[in-house]
Amino acid sequence: MADQLIDETDREILELLREDARRTLGDIGARVTLSTAAVKRRIDRMQENGVIVGYTVQIDHAKLGWAIEAFTELRFTGTTKVGEIVRTTTRMPEAQAVFTIAGDPDALVWLRVRDMGHLQRTIDEIRRHHQVTGTKTLMVLDSWTRGQQWPHNGDE
Repeated sequence: MADQLIDETDREILELLREDARRTLGDIGARVTLSTAAVKRRIDRMQENGVIVGYTVQIDHAKLGWAIEAFTELRFTGTTKVGEIVRTTTRMPEAQAVFTIAGDPDALVWLRVRDMGHLQRTIDEIRRHHQVTGTKTLMVLDSWTRGQQWPHNGDE
């Protein structure tokens, strides 16, 4: 259905906004050969249709003291409901996202912590939940996300 809501020009506008949501409408218009007013109408329409659901800021978490990222696989008892799986970690400030998964494991939790001791305490807290039957933690060495320059740490 989303393909019916947007065309190729809309996709270009979305990519430009994803790269930098603070771009001016004039800059976007120059890049997609539309007037500022036409770009505004398209963005407004995509917001009204729910294609654009918000704007955000990218944060350098390392500068805030939360440099370590990890993913933890969670396994739960067979009777655990999906909502309970999600609630297991969403109250934790270390949890950045929770993905429920079909199959094994039951969930994947993206964690951000200050140091290895903090990670250990966080995993211990997750394991104390009575329906968690197992965890496996994977440390992030480096990462890339769409719209981000690579390599972002200066290494080739």
